[in-house]
Amino acid sequence: MTGPSPLEDTDVSQPWTESNQAWWDWYIGLAVNDEQQGAIQTANPLPSITVPSDEAVIAELREPYPLSLADIESFQANGYIKLKSVLSPGAVLKLRAVLVDLLEAAYKTKIDGGIQNRFLSLEMVWLDNPLLRAYVLSPRVAQICAKLLAVPAVRLYHDNVLSKEPGCGRTPWHFDDHHFPLDSHDVVTAWVPAQPTSLAMGPLAFAHPIDIWRLVDSVNFEKSTTGYDKGVAEAFAREQVCVDETPFEIGEVSFHHNLNFHTAAPNVTDRSRVVLANTYYADGARVIDAPTMVSGDWQKFMPGVGPGDVAKSKLNPICWPIATSETSDGAVC
Repeated sequence: MTGPSPLEDTDVSQPWTESNQAWWDWYIGLAVNDEQQGAIQTANPLPSITVPSDEAVIAELREPYPLSLADIESFQANGYIKLKSVLSPGAVLKLRAVLVDLLEAAYKTKIDGGIQNRFLSLEMVWLDNPLLRAYVLSPRVAQICAKLLAVPAVRLYHDNVLSKEPGCGRTPWHFDDHHFPLDSHDVVTAWVPAQPTSLAMGPLAFAHPIDIWRLVDSVNFEKSTTGYDKGVAEAFAREQVCVDETPFEIGEVSFHHNLNFHTAAPNVTDRSRVVLANTYYADGARVIDAPTMVSGDWQKFMPGVGPGDVAKSKLNPICWPIATSETSDGAVC
């Protein structure tokens, strides 16, 4: 049996027709994993601290974060920033407990070792859980996003619960401009690790400055091989592109622009690397005319919105500035 022709392998024009989990299974399979990962390491114990009440966490998630002008300038130059103490340690551990419960219920398995070599996902969790709603629609986080993008208002695209299980390999090099079917570059993802995340767990690693995407703009995306990941990695190595790959402290959150290239190493610990990743975009953006399979099940995140329409549905509330009542489109923040 022969494989797809080069033209067929780079044609992503058809829509994605399977589940979000199937999308992740496909996408993670596009990463090069030639290196020997070695034995699974024992992760350090989670911090032993008092977990705050739901009410205390919700109040924390509404408090402004002291973002500096230097932070904004760094993000705009490099396409990403890592900010410490965006969440308190107690809020992080509370988040992890809730996400683990959801993952275990959805996949009928134990997180932290019950399943190996998989990348598990859930989405739209804010709709049915008031506490997770506070994390996803957090004015604290959304205000950071609006300031980093220098826009007056941001909407939620969607949330993602991402659990890189023990033994799961690399996440391929990519930038999110491929994934979000929006006509705007004012798009940012807040990547919230739900535990301290060591290098062995595979934290996000960011290439910089922001315009290095131009170095790989001619690399064709391949939908059934590791060619794109390999091509980007080779170009970055050849051009000696700077890559920031550092651990995440508990409470540290990264924010990456949709033009920023990033990847993540394998998780070689016995603890699941659980993350809540929320994407926000500038109010007023539209859906592009021709979304592709790389955008996944995007219509699930924007029901009733079609190509060319303003990206605004009841599932895309304005998260900053804070609304005092229902917004004009009926979404409550």
